[in-house]
Parts: sequence; C-alpha cells; structure tokens
Amino acid sequence: MNQVEQTRQLAFQQTLLSARRTMMLSEILRLAIDSFRASKLRFALTALGMVIGTASVILVVTIGLTGKRFILNEIQKIGTNQVEVEYHGGGTTGAERIMYNDYLTREDEKAVLAQVPSVIYSSPVLETHDRISFGGGVVKDTLVLGVSPQYRNVRNLIVLAGRFLDEEDESAHIKCAVVTVPFAQQMFGSAYAAIGQTFSISGIPFTIVGTFKESVDTFGQTEIADQTVLIPYSVARYFTGTDNVKQIYFSIRSMEEVPDAEREILRIISSRHKPNSVYKAQDLKALLTTAATIANALTAVLVLVAAVTLAVGGVGIMNIMLATVRSRIREIGIRKALGATYREIKLQFLAEAIIISLTGGVVGTLVGLTVPLSVHFFTDYALPVSGWSVLIALAAATVVGIVFGTVPATRAAQLDPVESLKYE
Repeated sequence: MNQVEQTRQLAFQQTLLSARRTMMLSEILRLAIDSFRASKLRFALTALGMVIGTASVILVVTIGLTGKRFILNEIQKIGTNQVEVEYHGGGTTGAERIMYNDYLTREDEKAVLAQVPSVIYSSPVLETHDRISFGGGVVKDTLVLGVSPQYRNVRNLIVLAGRFLDEEDESAHIKCAVVTVPFAQQMFGSAYAAIGQTFSISGIPFTIVGTFKESVDTFGQTEIADQTVLIPYSVARYFTGTDNVKQIYFSIRSMEEVPDAEREILRIISSRHKPNSVYKAQDLKALLTTAATIANALTAVLVLVAAVTLAVGGVGIMNIMLATVRSRIREIGIRKALGATYREIKLQFLAEAIIISLTGGVVGTLVGLTVPLSVHFFTDYALPVSGWSVLIALAAATVVGIVFGTVPATRAAQLDPVESLKYE
C-alpha cells in the first residue's frame, strides 16, 4: 500500500512539474507582450537602438561589397586576365647567353591559340624607339609598339577618336598609326584634330587613324607611356628586319582560368624551342587577390564599427530592463509568493530582453535591405547584398539580447519575495 501511495505521489509530482513547465513556457510570451502593451513607447525606444545597429551592419557590408566590386572592376580594366610571355634568354654561360637567341615567333602565338581554348585574344608586342619631331624644333623620344588588331581587346584600350588598327592594316602593311591623347595634343592640338594627319617614323610617313587611352590610370605600370604610337606589327618588322618577338600578350576568358592557361601556354611554347631557352609568364592576378584582401579587411573594420552601435543598443536594453525590474518589484514578489521559481523569473525577464532585441533586429534587417533593393528597383544599378550579413545581424541581435538581458533578469530572480511584497 505504501508503495502504491509513493507511486501515486511520484506521478502527481511529475504531472505538476510538467504543468508548471508548460504554463511557464506558454506564459512567458503572454507576460512579455502584456508588458510591452502597457508601455509601447518604452518598447519602441528600446528596440530603436537595435534597429539602427542591425541596419548599420547590413548597410556597411553592402557598402563594403559595392566598394570591393568597384575596385576589382577598375583593376580588371588593367588586364587581370592578361598573361604576358617573354623570352629571358638561354644557355648556361655568359657567352652562350649572348650568342644564344631563341625569341618567340608568331607561330608560337598561333600554336597557343589552337591548343588553349581559354585564350580569347592575343597580340605580339614589338617595341622600338624613335626621335619624332613635334614641330617648332621640338624632338621627343617616342615609344613605337608594333601590335596586332587584337591588342585593343587584350589591353582594354578606349578609342577616343577615329578607329583602331584592323586586319586590313595588318595584312596590307598599311602605314597607319594610333596614338595616345598626349601625343595628339602636343603635335596637332587635340585628339580629334590629329585624325588624318601624318608624321614620320624613321623618315617613313604614317597616317594617324585613331587616338586612344587606357581604360584606367595604371600610373606607368604598363608598357604604354604618355608618348606612345601603335602601328601594325607587320609594318613594325621593317624597323627590326626580323620576325622574332620578345613579348606576346594573351587574354584569358576568365580570371579563374589564368593559372592553368599560364602553365599550358609556357608548356606549349617551351616545347617548340630549344631545351635551354627560358620563357617567363606574368599576370596581374596577384594584384587582384591583394586588392580583394584589402577590401575584405576594410569591410571587416567597418562591420566592427557598426557592431559598436549594436553594443550601444544592448546597453540601452539593459538599462531599460533594470528600470523595468525596479518598477515591477511587487509583481515579482507576488509571482514568487504564488510559487514562481528563480528560473521562471529569470527566464521571464530574459525573454523580454531577447524579444526586444530580436524585434529590433528584424526591423533593422528590413530597413537595411530596403535601401539596396530600392536602388535596384529605381535604377539599373544593383547593389550587392550578402545573405551572411543578414544572418550575422540577426544572430548578433539575439546575442546582444541574451548578454545584456542577463544582468537585469538575474537581479529580478534574486529579489526576496517578502521584501518585494513590502516594496512601495
């Protein structure tokens, strides 16, 4: 009989514990909502800090991604998909290296184009120099580059007036030239006035068919100088008397394919020449990677700055919740007198802090997403939005609610029920 009674009591206690927990979980939200309804202004002002902080995180990440994309696009205009192959000599001794010439050829270029499908454009570059008269007794040392028509695509050049070199110029050996804007301005007054004018290179007259500039300022880090003249490669050979090429430029389909294409290009060219010949390839992918790393670091710094706003919002939540605990001491005493435990009281106030923080986080997320989406809706420009920034913002809002809500919740749970009931 005693055993039966003990079994009944145990079952009753388990049922009572289950009911208490069910009631606790169901009442937490109701009590929190009732509290918020009683002081809507306090709830809105407390959540406002989290709205601003969360929106700031998303907007800062968006701004960082936009800046990163702009920087990378500008760098790509230099030719980050470009691979430059150059002959670096051969032989084992100094005398052999002087006598040992195994330069690149146009046949090497054709072989690469036939065997490497990721190469979309290519051009040899034959470099010479000449002293050109600009009139009035002014003579300047000018860089003359012999290139193919695809050189424009390889180097992302912008034609400002006239046209670029074409296949007819190359095949017919037409003595025409495309010049830089500074060259055209100094010799003929403007980029447009230079079109159709003639000048001499080594005593041979050339007609200017176009003026060009680089798509982005490279600060002198390319083979193109201020005073540069581009002429057909087939014509430039007249000045060297040979078909040898020291440099060939290749443009790869995408930046991701550059490493594999670079290795394949070197393999093909090396297989066509003497074993001791040395050929080296250079690309700008490292520059692009470095720029991306720097942009990511700057974005991370901006996110940390925005996180300060979240911390400030968390301090606001803690202060308001401490004031709430002070104003509800009698309520806490009554709940404890009716059997509410330390854990239940703590969870009640912690839940209120989390709800305030998370509500502000959700609203802030919507505000943060509204700006880039509105820009895309009203303009043709799409700002990049990171899904991770949304998850980070919401997770941060929840963590802030837990961290800054723990202190007031603990203080409320530690109140003495007798003293709380006597509190006025």
